[in-house]
Amino acid sequence: MSRHPVARLVGGLAVLLAWTWLAGFVWFVHQAVLPSPAPPAADGIVALTGGADRVATAIAMLRENRARVLLISGVGPNTPAPALFRGTGIDPASLAGRITYGRNATDTLGNASEAAAWARANGVHSLIVVTAGYHMKRAITELGRALPDVTLYPQAVLPPALRGFTQLSTLRLLAHEYTKWLAAELGLSRLQRVREAG
Repeated sequence: MSRHPVARLVGGLAVLLAWTWLAGFVWFVHQAVLPSPAPPAADGIVALTGGADRVATAIAMLRENRARVLLISGVGPNTPAPALFRGTGIDPASLAGRITYGRNATDTLGNASEAAAWARANGVHSLIVVTAGYHMKRAITELGRALPDVTLYPQAVLPPALRGFTQLSTLRLLAHEYTKWLAAELGLSRLQRVREAG
């Protein structure tokens, strides 16, 4: 009989946690699809690869002189630089010397490490962060941890999958990203990386 109150307490806590997670997830999805206000001019821009719109947005901002330098982080080792300009209508030669192609990062932690080294080498004290809206919160968390003295300005892009999305796969992606952001906020990203690598 003594187990019943404990079981009820555990069950109640489980329900409370589930509802808290769900409420947070609804808020996260809402934030992920909101358009970003135009950020102020900054020393640099970092685009986190994973979608063509991210790179195109960052390159366009660099051409508009919203910053003096750009890091494209997470470029595949076999991806030629001109391929990143495809569809932008911008000649790569016009921005020569202002773009760094980071080829070491394979995840968001890697992006943060790559961006931190690049920012220090280029005297960057303010940074526009370009990535998908659903990835932005985790990116800002990891970049903020790696660059505590750099001011970060989010510039979210809206991937096609989130434009009036109804597919279950998109909801799974958002739920996965929300959970990974919570882990990043709790400082568990490195543990999660080890688990996924295993």
